[in-house]
Amino acid sequence: MMRNGSMRALSGSLLNLEPSKGSKPPATGSGGGPAYAQRVLNTIIAGAAIAAWGGIAACSGAAPGQRAVAGEPAWAARARPSDSPPTNGPPAGAVISNILRGDYVGSKVCEPCHSEIYTAWAGSPMHQMTRLPDGARIRAPFDGAEFHFKNDRARFESDGGARFIRVASATAGTHVYRVTKVIGGRYREDFAGVEVPDEGNAGVTLAAAPSAELILPVSFVFQPPSFRLKGYSVMVGERPGLRAGGVWNQTCVFCHNTNPYFDSTWGELYGPGAPGYQGEVVDRLLPPSRRFSFEITDEVALARALEGELAVLGQQPPRGVYDDPPRGAGMGVEARRALLGASMHAMRRDLTPAHFVEIGIGCESCHGGSREHIKSDRVLPDFVPRSAFLRVRPPSGTGEPTRAEAINRTCARCHQVLFSRYAFTWEGGVRRGGPVADMGGSSITSGEARDFLLGGCARQMACTTCHDPHAEDRRDKLEALQTPDGNHVCTTCHARYAAPEALRAHAHHDPAGAGGACLSCHMPRKNMGLGYALSRYHRIGSPTDAARVERDRPLECALCHVDRSVATLVGDMERLWGKRYDRQALARLYGGDLSVNALLATVDHGKPHEQAPAIAVLGEKRVSAALAPIARQLLNPIPLVRYYARRAVDQIRGAPCGVDLDRPALEIEAAARRCVPGALPAGTAVAAPPVRAGAPADETDDD
Repeated sequence: MMRNGSMRALSGSLLNLEPSKGSKPPATGSGGGPAYAQRVLNTIIAGAAIAAWGGIAACSGAAPGQRAVAGEPAWAARARPSDSPPTNGPPAGAVISNILRGDYVGSKVCEPCHSEIYTAWAGSPMHQMTRLPDGARIRAPFDGAEFHFKNDRARFESDGGARFIRVASATAGTHVYRVTKVIGGRYREDFAGVEVPDEGNAGVTLAAAPSAELILPVSFVFQPPSFRLKGYSVMVGERPGLRAGGVWNQTCVFCHNTNPYFDSTWGELYGPGAPGYQGEVVDRLLPPSRRFSFEITDEVALARALEGELAVLGQQPPRGVYDDPPRGAGMGVEARRALLGASMHAMRRDLTPAHFVEIGIGCESCHGGSREHIKSDRVLPDFVPRSAFLRVRPPSGTGEPTRAEAINRTCARCHQVLFSRYAFTWEGGVRRGGPVADMGGSSITSGEARDFLLGGCARQMACTTCHDPHAEDRRDKLEALQTPDGNHVCTTCHARYAAPEALRAHAHHDPAGAGGACLSCHMPRKNMGLGYALSRYHRIGSPTDAARVERDRPLECALCHVDRSVATLVGDMERLWGKRYDRQALARLYGGDLSVNALLATVDHGKPHEQAPAIAVLGEKRVSAALAPIARQLLNPIPLVRYYARRAVDQIRGAPCGVDLDRPALEIEAAARRCVPGALPAGTAVAAPPVRAGAPADETDDD
């Protein structure tokens, strides 16, 4: 998992040093220069030129003896290189090093052998996560369309093939940005750009250095087609106006582009107090029983690898506490931290797109550096990070990572979303200040892989069982998985529930109905998606789990049984599944009265991430008694929840309410009063959002 300033990543990875084409040379006057860089790189490349030959050819179809991961589609079995479980010592035919810059070759070299997969991937939202605007498909209307936010506005323009966003701020004046990067493409588009002079901003101080690519303040959402403030897809509080954000290449570019995975390990190797940079591995965001760690097996080789990356960035290692070259057993903790700290500072300051392996998410973002595989198709890529100086250690007692687990941890490098300042997680947890073991799952999109690692199937079933990483998921396929027809994925392992009567006895629902779908109960729709619709919670568990019943709202059974009270639902779970629940804990959650409707009580008493799914379901079911309580959430302290509330109000009324959520709070309040008279009591005001205890003042939320 990764962090940007405070955004963190989650898996293991290792190293590579050869400078990429177009890399910046060492700064003149630094005491190094090209000769120094070449010396370091020659040392590393020579040391890494170890190859393991033998094994199964990767480009000649399925290997003998391959078997499917639980429920895995046929294409995945054909595409994967090996069925052997990964080990810390590479098996015969496995890659030796796949994390260093010199290990990477770029996606284009994969095309000749994997043409069908390459073609699908090239057009996928995954690959196009970051793209250059020239020649790219862009759905945002750069035709003079305007977005008004409070007292500011942004105008989307084009001129001679270039695209511009003109931001007119009541407090900061007018700034014009030429779009240089388009980010995202499945649910929305974000933009980065450089500020340019213009008649409309004469005399206005530029927001940043002329060459700085800034994150621009407006997103374009596809469904419904609309503009939205950048940042309002996560659990942040009220923003005062429109202004360009951080420097793009200093933010979360490791997840949105292809970069040597070794660079992401530095913060984890440094330990507590590591400087913030573009992304780092942080398995510590998982409970100890699910956490991987790194073992440094060669301090000298680690130092050389870090020196190589500094050379690529145009820098030299620090002098003083760091001994160059390391002697004997290596650097020691103090010298290692000095070198790692210098590397992270240089990365944050000096990284440019010229240092990427490629723009966008390439093949090697997931499969690891594949130079050895390109040299010989008998050397197989590996999802487990490999290096001569680092070893990935799984939790004690779990054994070697399974193939499914290795895939899931690859996905979780980016799909983890635990960087927001929002205080709370599912299972009644908190993001900071409490035991990591109690830190629950995420409530918004993009946390699915970490959530999956927390659940019960992470060692047996891979993310790729349901999701195609090489193409956009087919909507009809995903919808089928949510019905009893999709149960075959689960019964691959849980065969005892395949027969209808066995499923009926297990689920206590009609096996052919909605309650007979495994996902209905074990992956409920309660997370906030990017398009104002609910998505499924990927921590596979049970709605009868005590942590979900006694620490979260609403009861997950209420998401289908919308008319039931807390007492009725809890009583049914106790009767049908033999459970016992703490009534005092439940009373604290629901305002003291368990006879209340579970969803309505959640709207009134829940935390924002709990309110959103209750609001969405009540709106979908058009529950008229929910209109006034939901209308009050048009002023929720978390703007994202307001979008769910407006949609639900419109659904219940059967007509648009006309509340513009991009206006100042007083105008939103007035519009809500006109739409649902009597819903808002006198003196209603927007409260401050809950944030994590101890969140740094300079920590930024990024989505």
